[in-house]
Amino acid sequence: MKTTIALDLILVGFGNVGRRFARLLQEQEGVLARTYGLSWRVVGIATRSHGIAVNPAGLDLAKALTLVEGHGSLGKLRGNTATSPRDTPGSALEMIESATHAGDADRVQVMVETTVLDIARGQPAIDHIRKALRAGAHVITANKGPVAFSYREIDDFATALGRSFLFEGAVMDGVPIFNLVRDTLPAVTILGFRGIINSTTNHILTRMEQGIAFGEALAEMQAAGIAEADASLDVDGWDAAAKTAALLNVWMKAEVTPRDIDRTGIAALTPELLQDAKRQGQRLRLVATGGRQDGKAFGRVAPELLPEGHALARLNGMQNALVLQTDLLGEICITQLDSGLTQTAYALLSDLVAVRRRLRPA
Repeated sequence: MKTTIALDLILVGFGNVGRRFARLLQEQEGVLARTYGLSWRVVGIATRSHGIAVNPAGLDLAKALTLVEGHGSLGKLRGNTATSPRDTPGSALEMIESATHAGDADRVQVMVETTVLDIARGQPAIDHIRKALRAGAHVITANKGPVAFSYREIDDFATALGRSFLFEGAVMDGVPIFNLVRDTLPAVTILGFRGIINSTTNHILTRMEQGIAFGEALAEMQAAGIAEADASLDVDGWDAAAKTAALLNVWMKAEVTPRDIDRTGIAALTPELLQDAKRQGQRLRLVATGGRQDGKAFGRVAPELLPEGHALARLNGMQNALVLQTDLLGEICITQLDSGLTQTAYALLSDLVAVRRRLRPA
């Protein structure tokens, strides 16, 4: 007989990724129950511009999705006990406090953090995570900011409290790169990595090779909900720099931030440059590199000319890949051929299952 563990979910951030995750929860509800012994309800939601909602007995998630996508307020949700009508400063923290303290002691609380990347300090996501851990909740995030700015501190804090801090969606969407190294590569040391880890810029560069203007290619990614809310984070290389810092911090025990990454974006590239490179058997791609030099961690994000046969040069559109340099296995290439909101939302779902497995085997 499979033991079922009941989870109370607190959603901080309810944008494109957060809402796709919510729908994935609904779509996979039966699978989660039958295969993993996992049941769930959402007890809190905090948004940037549609208010907040709290109900210890569970919120109507379908109604919440309808309200937010119709530009309505979560204040209209039945049973909402939240007092803050909109996302005033501190209201997300207040919601976390209220939702965790009002929870049933027999249920496990998990905060799912999907707010937008803050490239200056990783805030307010870091404060959200600290608050949730301190209140006894496990934490899942797709925001690379906390891992890029405060990974060691947060991970140590979570470990000391006996809580999970998981972030598979922070880099390469749902492809299990962090899980791969942590769970399936025992005794292997990551010496360095190279990869294409920003879907938006790879799509833009691919389209520019086809003669499409930069602005039009970017607009396609914005319309798909893939580009960062602030498009300069993608175009200027900040998103890739944050991911590079995250990889260095987790895999190589570095303590760097995105500001420490040598960074050049793609704004200076033109369709003519990309087409000319292709005619010469090369591809211009935004490549992230990380490793150690003289014992010190380093990271770089910059456009590079790659020979057409290179594994990274063959990536088109939203495809991503990471090549890991290891001590025992040589090079390992992890390629993602499909990228999008569903893949990022899946990373959150897989982390949710990981939390459940850590609590007690199904």
